[in-house]
Amino acid sequence: MTDDSATLGLRIEALERRVSELSRAAVRISASLDPDAVLQEAVDGARLLTGARHGLITTVDEAGRPLRFVGSGITAAEHRHLEDWADGPRLFEHLARLPGALNFDDIPDYLRRHGFGPGVLPYSTARGTRIDCRGVRVGYLFVFDKEGGGEFTDGDDEVLPLFASHAGTAIANARAYRDEQRARARLDALVDTSPVGVVVLDARTGGVVSINREAKRIVEGLQVADRSVEQLVELVACRRADGSEVALKDFPLARHLGRGETVRAEAIEISVPDGRSVRTLINATPIHAPDGEVESVMVTMQDLAPFEELERMRTEFLAIVSHELRTPLTSIQGSTGAVLSAEPGFARAEMMQFFRIIDEQAARMSGLIRDLLDAGRIATGTLSVSPEPWDVAVMVDSARTSFLSGGSGHAIAVDLPADLPRVMADRERVVQILSNLFLNAARHSAASSPIRVDARRDGARVAISVSDSGRGISPEQLPHLFKKYAGGGEGTRGPGSGLGLAICKGLVEAHGGRIRAESAGEGRGARFTFTVPVAEEAASPREAAPRPRGRGVAHHRGREPVTVLVVDDDPEVLRYVRDVLRAAGYTTLSTGDHRELSSLIRAEKPHLVLLDLMLPETDGIKLMEQVPELADLPVVFISAYGRDETIARALQAGAADYIVKPFSPTELTARVGAALRGRAEPARFELDALSVDYDRRRVTVSGRTVKLTATEYEVLRVLSVNAGRVSTYRSLLRRAWTRHPGHVKPKLVHAVVQTLRRKLGEDGSRAAYIVNERGVGYRMPAP
Repeated sequence: MTDDSATLGLRIEALERRVSELSRAAVRISASLDPDAVLQEAVDGARLLTGARHGLITTVDEAGRPLRFVGSGITAAEHRHLEDWADGPRLFEHLARLPGALNFDDIPDYLRRHGFGPGVLPYSTARGTRIDCRGVRVGYLFVFDKEGGGEFTDGDDEVLPLFASHAGTAIANARAYRDEQRARARLDALVDTSPVGVVVLDARTGGVVSINREAKRIVEGLQVADRSVEQLVELVACRRADGSEVALKDFPLARHLGRGETVRAEAIEISVPDGRSVRTLINATPIHAPDGEVESVMVTMQDLAPFEELERMRTEFLAIVSHELRTPLTSIQGSTGAVLSAEPGFARAEMMQFFRIIDEQAARMSGLIRDLLDAGRIATGTLSVSPEPWDVAVMVDSARTSFLSGGSGHAIAVDLPADLPRVMADRERVVQILSNLFLNAARHSAASSPIRVDARRDGARVAISVSDSGRGISPEQLPHLFKKYAGGGEGTRGPGSGLGLAICKGLVEAHGGRIRAESAGEGRGARFTFTVPVAEEAASPREAAPRPRGRGVAHHRGREPVTVLVVDDDPEVLRYVRDVLRAAGYTTLSTGDHRELSSLIRAEKPHLVLLDLMLPETDGIKLMEQVPELADLPVVFISAYGRDETIARALQAGAADYIVKPFSPTELTARVGAALRGRAEPARFELDALSVDYDRRRVTVSGRTVKLTATEYEVLRVLSVNAGRVSTYRSLLRRAWTRHPGHVKPKLVHAVVQTLRRKLGEDGSRAAYIVNERGVGYRMPAP
């Protein structure tokens, strides 16, 4: 009896200890709301409770397929093998059909008997359980091989499902919290980047609870030196349309808006005591607490200044168009009146002169109407071009002839290099661009001053420039030249209709190019430069011609299947871009989740990335800094934000191009093609005596074959493809050690480069091929 009591006491003590351990483990997994931390605590806790050497927890999706594995006591190599195991998904389908406990006393034998391939985990025994929460399968929890070589006990079989129940609840809570945080972050990002100002005010104090970027921008002109934007509430007065004024510092908002009153689309002038003010369109809605009291007020505001400026420009534009139409109509009406009221015997020569006037003025009206239609197509993104290979000289000559035949007194001096390549262009549209630029130059320079046209190759594009020595452009006007209706009047630099330069910009961008204006200042002339892509056939003559002697040359490959990765959280944009690119012959990948970006680039190896500027929880410019794989690819931004400073930030971050929504299929494919041509990888690289044949993976020095290891060749390939630019240690690690770059140290890069230099016949003291940029990386001289 005494022995039984002692045994019972030991069992009770062991049970109490196990319950205490279970409670502590349950507390640990519930202490965090980070899903990764919860999974790690769960598998660590399962090992501790059962005394197992190894543990594994896996989460599954709705179909029972494994999503991710988290191990405890498992090596990194074993973890990778498990993720890559081909029979993994089929094994979990098998486990889902098994009744009862998931206990295996001989793992290799069990896998063999049930037709699975060799196991990837070198363990003998396992105890497992399903992880469920509210009737939904969350995952599986396994422990392997008892410490000390013993066997799992009945107590282990009992405690594991109990612990898995706690783990299921903790995992579900962590996932719910993560989803809530993501939703909140998306909402915060949406509000903060909204083009409408949003302010939340405390109803009792009138203090600012939150304010987004646009609201700060609207009121920044009212700021006082010693006060923040949030503190302006103490000074601000709001004048409503009926003349009533509300000073927020004296009148709590609850008194004015807390009685259920809302403000809808009311023009309100916000002012500070020194007289500065801004006109806004306000919507205000009280937010009620559960007890019915007003706790805060949501205010949305739109700056009326752009709308008022738009209305001013619209009125000015209508006046300009009316004037432009009235002039030819007056000439037409005068000519027809002269013919109709002519006396008998009216000379035929005089009559033909009136008819010529009618014809010329009708053509002028037709051109104006064409400009108006083109402006509308540009605004809606429906302007299309039909690019074909053309000689720049042919298009310039056509525009010059048309311009001179119009009776202009200006001479046009053309200076084009003899070796200028052909370009992919819509001939009629490029002639239209040049004609508009000629007219613009003529309007603002003396008749005795020639208009100059020149062109040069600029990488994968040809840059064409039209210059004059006229009145020039002030620095203040330069940023606004290409805006619709920006011009007008004799004192303003721009086309008389206010459309010409805006249409030039739209047509150039439809070709995948850019246009810019330069001027040293008023009275010092102006230069307009636009780019068009080089025709792909332009490379053929150079490849067929004898190789020039010199520092080095690069020969480019022919056409290969091209994959474009599209990243945008708008499903409609993804569908539109995918359809356009596939119709143009590209292979597309698409995702709305920026977190997949790194893994997709590593797995699919796209040739180009189309990246939306604004994404949930982040933006494209931040991704350019945070995702190292983007540094190795041409990235083209797509965005509804067309502000110059935003485009400049994107290009400074390393973007190859920037497309403003809405865009036409023609512009999208042209810009993608131009970006790809700008980053095309050569088929062969030659630098003095060194030759690298990428297709054959063959390296020679003075005709002698150099034998390289796979890693040495990859380092040489990366450096030569990026010749002229520094390849950082980080970039070389990522691109030359593609399997496991995270396990490679920079010292190994240095060692490989040293070996490579020795095989190429050079050393660090006389680097002919590979130059060390101390503390940064390496580079090869450009051919």
